[in-house]
Amino acid sequence: MLQNTGTHPTADWIYDQLKGEFPNLSMGTVYRNLNILIEQRLIKKIDFGSTFDRFDANIGPHYHFICERCSSVLDLELPVDEALNERVNVSTHHNAQRHRIEFFGICDRCEKKAEG
Repeated sequence: MLQNTGTHPTADWIYDQLKGEFPNLSMGTVYRNLNILIEQRLIKKIDFGSTFDRFDANIGPHYHFICERCSSVLDLELPVDEALNERVNVSTHHNAQRHRIEFFGICDRCEKKAEG
């Protein structure tokens, strides 16, 4: 189900989507299965500092856009700049192996609502 959504849902959203099909489903079961999928590296847990963790089936490197109006989290179709890791390595005594960048602003859907 997670792979078939373009969103980055919370465990509550996943529970709500599956509850109709699996009436005996519990939140504990949802969290256990999410943790198993994370351990198997089939999904990622992403933390944007909000109250609830979000989950992402896109496990490849990519950037996110977070809407400050509706709180949606969107994948950006931009190439990941691996040169940033090397810049950190050259400029410091650290060994950067990956990085995470989030962009914040107003998504196009919220922009259209404001214009309409």
